[in-house]
Amino acid sequence: MQRVLKTIQNAPYRSSQLVMKQVAQVLPLPIPPVLQGPGMVRRFPEIIAISGVNKVLVVTDKPLYKMGLLDSFLCALETNGIDAIVFDKVQPNPTFENVEDGLALYYSSNCQGVVAFGGGSPIDCAKIIAAKVTNRKSIEKMRGLFKLTRRLPPFFAIPTTAGTGSEATICAVITDLKNHEKFVISDPKLVPLATVFDPELSVGLPPSLTATTGMDALTHAVEAYIGKYDTAFVKEKALNATEIIINNLEDTYHNGQDLELRLKMAQASFDAGLAFTRAYVGYVHAIAHAMGGFYGVPHGLANAIILPYILEFSKKAAEKKLAELAFYAGLGEAMYDDETLAELFIEKIKSMNLHMGIPTTIYALKEKDIPELAKRILKEGNPTYPVPRIMNYQECCDILRQLCPERAPEA
Repeated sequence: MQRVLKTIQNAPYRSSQLVMKQVAQVLPLPIPPVLQGPGMVRRFPEIIAISGVNKVLVVTDKPLYKMGLLDSFLCALETNGIDAIVFDKVQPNPTFENVEDGLALYYSSNCQGVVAFGGGSPIDCAKIIAAKVTNRKSIEKMRGLFKLTRRLPPFFAIPTTAGTGSEATICAVITDLKNHEKFVISDPKLVPLATVFDPELSVGLPPSLTATTGMDALTHAVEAYIGKYDTAFVKEKALNATEIIINNLEDTYHNGQDLELRLKMAQASFDAGLAFTRAYVGYVHAIAHAMGGFYGVPHGLANAIILPYILEFSKKAAEKKLAELAFYAGLGEAMYDDETLAELFIEKIKSMNLHMGIPTTIYALKEKDIPELAKRILKEGNPTYPVPRIMNYQECCDILRQLCPERAPEA
């Protein structure tokens, strides 16, 4: 009786998701061309020059700029007759203020295009700056799906981490400091005209960031695969990304100077981005966005911590797909049943987190905040995300308590 009641309660969510799945299958989404290989960031301005711009706003963050990581790229821009105006004020969770400051510099410098240089935060910030140039509406009114009416000015992305896949997606995430909230803007117009995978840009990443960004990409692939919007294209890209990350991330964590490994991880991040931008994500992201908006927890770290908990919650409903992911990644034999393979997959993720020093709880999470956080998480997740198992308020609170260091059992 309880199962029947739950099915009836979830019916409006599943009906909405069924409609969206049909839309997702026919909606044409661009795939940006990729220039890839060591040193290719110095050739990328040749691609940018094709768009006809002669002055661009380069959106990045201060650590990357101070490290000199942009120097060769900026030099190559100059060689190709393109002036660069650098905006380096992007925060780890970009804010409305970051966007408005970047937009003001774009206008005051008479820029004609935007180049994102960095991880997910600079790329997301750059997307929204570019969107604001041609779409005269507030950031709040861009929230959600397909709210942009005009194409962006020429926009390009240079990722320096292998995690968010933002260089491949229709999404940008922004933080509203006033309401302690993160939300997503999704529109095909946010896909860059081109991108570049240069493994030389990521060899200097600290192991901890390599770990959390890699697990971020894995979360994208897994949530895309086990959700209800899994087309043949999504399955192909998600499986490929999962196999690469499961078998190469720990080696990359320990051998960060290996260019071949770095290039593999860049491809995995891109493929995972292509998958989830067509299939959406799930409760891992809903919780991670709440942790980022409420406490400023880095997105990749939050996803890495949360992923095993949500997979345990979804295990029965997603058992067959988790088993497929495990088998494709080489974690078990064909003779194993789905339950065993699914368990092997979840245990592998827990093991990877452990070996790479990723904790099992969210350091900033406070038990007193759980009721409000649960409401925000379910407001984002239901019915938007096509998850294998729909979560109710009490179940969400229970998972948050498991993630809370105040309630976690002592080791």
